[in-house]
Amino acid sequence: MFLLDRYIVTKYLSAFLVMILLFIPIGILVDVAEKIDKFKEKEVPFSELVAYYFDFTLYFSNMLFPIFLFLAVIWFTSKMANNTEVIAMLSSGISFTRFLRPYLLAAGLIAVVSFFGGMYVVPKSNEGFNDFKYKYISRTKARETTQLYKQINAHEFVYVSNYNPVRKRANNFSLERFENNELVTKITANTIRWIQRDSTFRLSTYVKRTFRGDTELLETTSRKDTLFDFAIDELAPVTYKAETLNFGELNAFIEKERQSGSKLINAHLLVRHKRWSLPLSAFVLTIIAVAMSSFKRRGGMGVNLAFGITLGFLYIFFDKIFSVMVLKANFNPMLAAWLPLILFGSLALYLLNYAKR
Repeated sequence: MFLLDRYIVTKYLSAFLVMILLFIPIGILVDVAEKIDKFKEKEVPFSELVAYYFDFTLYFSNMLFPIFLFLAVIWFTSKMANNTEVIAMLSSGISFTRFLRPYLLAAGLIAVVSFFGGMYVVPKSNEGFNDFKYKYISRTKARETTQLYKQINAHEFVYVSNYNPVRKRANNFSLERFENNELVTKITANTIRWIQRDSTFRLSTYVKRTFRGDTELLETTSRKDTLFDFAIDELAPVTYKAETLNFGELNAFIEKERQSGSKLINAHLLVRHKRWSLPLSAFVLTIIAVAMSSFKRRGGMGVNLAFGITLGFLYIFFDKIFSVMVLKANFNPMLAAWLPLILFGSLALYLLNYAKR
């Protein structure tokens, strides 16, 4: 049996690798053809293009690996079925469940690589990919920079009318501190700016009001350098920030964003749930693919591949629909990440029982 397991695992992994090597270059060529005018218009340096397409490869390999895996399993299993290899294996007394075991082993290897890659490797590529996109390609902003309101800790709240991430500067700054639901301190300034060389905040037209019962203390100065309990970029983090953080950083970031009342908290939670659900899709899609393609069909491999492509893109379609619902309709991010897996998991169980019969 070990020889059979090794044969199927080798077929599985080699077919999966072929799918990646086949589709990623096509994806790069399509992307180049679509964006080449913008590259010329913005005079993008060649070194940045090379770095972008390296990040592009990791970004889309991680996002589309369920489809690559699904098609790979259908392809080589259909080929085995057409060559009557599957019939020979099952006729020798091997149960369908035992036949499925090496598939699940190979899926487990891919799931582990996907999990650790998604947690620690892909986030860095996501950062490079998105930074390049918003710098040279996208017309939309990477940040929300106007009318920003943020809770920075249990007692303090910050407001700025607008923020310039390039100059590290914000206008109409206000910081309010509450204790026992009462305002005890309010600081205002026309501008606040981060001074990198001194590692301090510089406030212009500084006004500090301190309330002690019926008494108010007033402090004013034209310029004041000081420190606060937040980083200047935290006023307007990039919308894709969660995608660029590894496992430990992401949990800390989400907790901080939750405490601050961020409007993007659902999007951040969706990213975290997907990092867990995406690797598990390897098992679900493998079961569906094996159950669909392990028997001869009229029309041969082409019919199986057609079914596979349809189901693969249906999975991506549902995944994207639920993601958009999180961003636009306040849909539960946990359900959005796990519902496609639950739906296709139910289909996998049905097809597996049918294949056993």
